[in-house]
Amino acid sequence: MESEKPILQVALDFTDMHRVLKIAKEAIKGGVDWIEIGTPLIKSEGMDAVRIAKKTFPEHTILADMKTMDTGALEVEIAARAGADVVILLGVADDSTILEGVEAGKRYGAKIMVDLINIDDMIGRAVELEKLGVDYICVHVGIDQQMRGMDPLEILKQVAEIVHVPVAAAGGINSETAAKSVEAGASIVIVGGAITKAENAEDATKIIKEAMLTRKPIITNLYKKYHEEELYEVFMKVSTPNISDALQRKGEMVGIMPVVGGVKAVGKAITVRTYPGDWAKPVEAIDIAKPGNIIVIDAAGGDKAVWGELATWSCVQKRVNAVVIDGAIRDVDEIRALNFPAFARKITPTAGDPKGFGEINIEIKCGGVKVRPDDWIIADDNGIIVVPKEIAVEIANRALDVLEKENRIRGEIKQGSTLSKVLRLKKWEKVVG
Repeated sequence: MESEKPILQVALDFTDMHRVLKIAKEAIKGGVDWIEIGTPLIKSEGMDAVRIAKKTFPEHTILADMKTMDTGALEVEIAARAGADVVILLGVADDSTILEGVEAGKRYGAKIMVDLINIDDMIGRAVELEKLGVDYICVHVGIDQQMRGMDPLEILKQVAEIVHVPVAAAGGINSETAAKSVEAGASIVIVGGAITKAENAEDATKIIKEAMLTRKPIITNLYKKYHEEELYEVFMKVSTPNISDALQRKGEMVGIMPVVGGVKAVGKAITVRTYPGDWAKPVEAIDIAKPGNIIVIDAAGGDKAVWGELATWSCVQKRVNAVVIDGAIRDVDEIRALNFPAFARKITPTAGDPKGFGEINIEIKCGGVKVRPDDWIIADDNGIIVVPKEIAVEIANRALDVLEKENRIRGEIKQGSTLSKVLRLKKWEKVVG
């Protein structure tokens, strides 16, 4: 398919058919070629999702992402009879399942695409699958793997060079990587979030299609995955509510509030444990801190201030990003004048004394949450979130995904809907027997 135009496939991984139809119509106007009914929708709506899509878009190729692991013939049959032109099976399935699916596809007029997600040796498995008679092979990095920063392009190139069937590329593709995927040998480019999370799916599709046809990446600030060195940039883009959602409603400090409104701070933690009212270790931590750090102080919720104007001035000089105190702060008028991000449990005019009890850069609890040196702290008007350093890349990418999905929902609301109608809340209320 080297000389043919690459195919743009949209992956519609929603749980509600009304949203799929709306976005599919926008994407078709933008030039999308193939429409994939995603696994979440199939699990939610069953084969009716495929039937409705085929009846609504009869001129377009409809794919059913069955992610079949067993009963290959049966699952291909029900998808094909519902109107699927292409049925997607999993490469980790047994060869007998793949063969059964291929034979059923021939009987019912459906082609077979096999997804290499979670295959260790994608190149070797691709060769085997071609011998088994599949029609398409998909090099796919899954959503959870994308969040951890995996990149499919090098594997895609190697697979495309070794097999003769058309190869599809999937996994976090946007207007930058779509062109690179075509260059790497993809005949089919599968795009999900870069279309489905866009406020205007038609425009987003047009941009991606242009990038594919010209093979020139088009720069975007959205729908991409970030790495360790880019975490500050990502955490500054997203809000603490976005991060809380990404952390499954965990990680927030309780009872600690912003002293200065309208400012946001992101940085790695310098931790301090001090005796209530003892401000020696909090101030000494400033000397240890590097530019960009956030000083996090466990002062046991004490009533006497362990921080004030002069400590804040020291932070300004050292370019420390913020201070978070499970205890008391004072001189807040001066701190507000400096517009320095400060967060504390209490405000008081009374300071303690510098006795020197405590430790720096140990594991502490602040606002009820465990904080270790170099954990990420994100603080804004909504509160403070702690992201463990080991999962910071994943959580940053998941938080960005939350933000992008909200952008799409906001766009649908602006078109005259409401939140409950967009999300069909009544439909998804828990069924109680």
